Amino acid sequence: MSQPEIPTPPWLDVAGYPFRRTVHDIAGHRIHTVDHGDGPTLLLLHGNPTWSYAWRGVVARLGHRFRCVAPDLPGFGLSQAPAGFDGRPASIATVLEGLVERLDLRDVVLVAQDWGGPVGLRVAQRVPHRFRGLALGNTWAWPVTGDRHFERFSALVGGPVGQALARRANLVVRVMVPLGHRLRRPSATEMRQYRSVLATPERRAATSGLAREITGSSAFLAEVEQGLPALRHLPALLLWADRDIAFRGAELERWQRELPGATVVPLPGAGHLLQSDAPAAFADALAAWHGATLSARDPR
Repeated sequence: MSQPEIPTPPWLDVAGYPFRRTVHDIAGHRIHTVDHGDGPTLLLLHGNPTWSYAWRGVVARLGHRFRCVAPDLPGFGLSQAPAGFDGRPASIATVLEGLVERLDLRDVVLVAQDWGGPVGLRVAQRVPHRFRGLALGNTWAWPVTGDRHFERFSALVGGPVGQALARRANLVVRVMVPLGHRLRRPSATEMRQYRSVLATPERRAATSGLAREITGSSAFLAEVEQGLPALRHLPALLLWADRDIAFRGAELERWQRELPGATVVPLPGAGHLLQSDAPAAFADALAAWHGATLSARDPR
């Protein structure tokens, strides 16, 4: 089967994003994927409203010793979803499971942030034989209905007003990407990458849609929560930014209860997009943990 054409739009920051890229047809989706480097496999999953570009600093630092696989979620980045795709987390997880199977990924460490967490964990629960570790940064994996902090955000950004502003003005990107950085300010080039991949009202709708699903996909999140005990045997790393406007100390404490053996590495001063805000600290912590926890027990 021939490889679909890899999109390289004129606005793409090739110098800042110089990685090997592939495109895979998965159940009617064209999933654009960074597949860069050689070595143990890291599956890097982004959240809302970003794409694999958010991982560029981590991939640049780790590609010499790891295979970094960073897909764009359906409808985000350079991935294309078919007409009628509902964009819900359960459906995204199904597509990503298909990608993991298509690439025949093995001995994978899931590296996930924001929506990449519950979506990636659901994939790991469905094909557990393919995963050997978890590295989670500022994410969650349980229903948050009843928590006003999350309910307010979901209602505001995912409601009618938020949907209109997302479609007309790309507001989720314009507001959330800068707010996700606390240690530094995203450059004009960076912001152009995030705006340009969501250039039409139809594509921008996915950003408010995932905000709505914070409460709208409670059933899916409950399934992920119920599956967490089955993953507790996997070595786990919790990378945590303490200036996140979304995930707080309460969520970190919950993770420490869910994954009691996890290594915790704080990233002081970093914001929600910790992999982009503090890429060196993120990559260094991930490499050190992998070397001490996984590579040390693997004679290969």
